[in-house]
Amino acid sequence: MNVVRVAIAGFGGVGRATANLLLARRERYRQVHGADIRLVAVCGSRSGLVDADGLEAGRLDALEPGLSGPAFIEASGADILIEAGPSDFRTGRPGLAYIRSSLSAGRDAIVISKGALVHSGTELRALARSTGAMLKLSGAAAAALPTIDLLEHSLKGSEVLEIEGILNATTNYLLDAMMNQNLGFDEALAHAQAGGFAEADPRNDTEGWDTASKLILIANFGLDADLTMDDLVVEGIGSIAAHDLETWRKQRLVPKLVGSLIRTDGATRAAVGVRTYPPADPLAHVSGKNKAIRITTDAMGETIAIGSGTEPLATAAAALKDLEHILTARAAGVTQGPGGEA
Repeated sequence: MNVVRVAIAGFGGVGRATANLLLARRERYRQVHGADIRLVAVCGSRSGLVDADGLEAGRLDALEPGLSGPAFIEASGADILIEAGPSDFRTGRPGLAYIRSSLSAGRDAIVISKGALVHSGTELRALARSTGAMLKLSGAAAAALPTIDLLEHSLKGSEVLEIEGILNATTNYLLDAMMNQNLGFDEALAHAQAGGFAEADPRNDTEGWDTASKLILIANFGLDADLTMDDLVVEGIGSIAAHDLETWRKQRLVPKLVGSLIRTDGATRAAVGVRTYPPADPLAHVSGKNKAIRITTDAMGETIAIGSGTEPLATAAAALKDLEHILTARAAGVTQGPGGEA
C-alpha cells in the first residue's frame, strides 16, 4: 500500500479539526485510494509534534516547544502540506513561508488560509508549475461552498461572463438580523459575537476584505485572471443606516454583501459591496450563515450553488476534498495543470 505522509502547519481550530477528520478517514483512504495516510507532523507558531510512523488522535494535545517553521515541516519527510494558519492578505504571513518552501521542494500543498494566495498567488502558481507540485485551495475559496470546482469541472469549456458570490457567512448573518430583527449594525454585531458567529475583531468580514480575498482567489485560480486587491472596489456593511433598511423593507428588497466579477471584451471588473435582490431571486433566500455563488456562462446559462456547514468541520472537509483530488491525480500519474492545480 502506498504510504502518503501529511503535515499540517497552523494548529488552531481549523488545523485540529482537519487533523482529527483526516485520522478518522484513514480507512476510507485505504479502501478508496489504496493509500496509507500518515499524519507525520503538526505545528503551530511555537510548538509542534512529529512522528515518522504517524501521529494518533490521542497525542495531538501535547505539542512540544520549538517544533515549528518551514524547516520543521521539511525535516518531517511529509509528501503533502496542509497549511491552516492565520491569514493576512497584506503580508501573506505566516503561511507564505510554509507554502513557498513546500512548493519549492515539489511537495503538494493544500491551502486553507487565504492571505498568502492573495498576496503572492502569481508567484506560488508559477512555483508549482516549475516543480510539478499540486496546489489546492478549496478551503480558502469559500470552504464548503464549491466555487473553483464548479469552474474547473462542472462548467469546463464554457466562457464565464459573470460571477456573484455571497462569500462571507458573518456578514450574511448580520444583514439577516438587521433586516428581520430590526437591529442596528452594532447591536446585530454584538449578538453575533456573543453567539460565536463573529470574530472579536470582525473588520475583515464587515469591511468586505474577506469577501474580496475569496473573489480574487476564485478569479485568479479558477479563471486564470491576475487580479490584486488594488483592482477591486471594496465596500462593507458598516455604513448601512436605519433608513436604508427601512427603504429596502418597503421596496421588498433583500440586501446581501456580494463579491461580483464581470468579464467583457477580455477585461475583468471586480467589486465587493451591498446589492439588493427581489424575493424572486434565489440569492434573496440565502439566509443566516449560508453562502452562495451564481456563475453565468455563455453556453450553460446560470449555475447557482448554495451551501453551509458547521465550522470548523466544513472547512476541514473542504481541505480533505482537495486531499482526495491529489490522491486521485497521483494514482493516475498526473502532476499539475495550468496554474499549478491538478
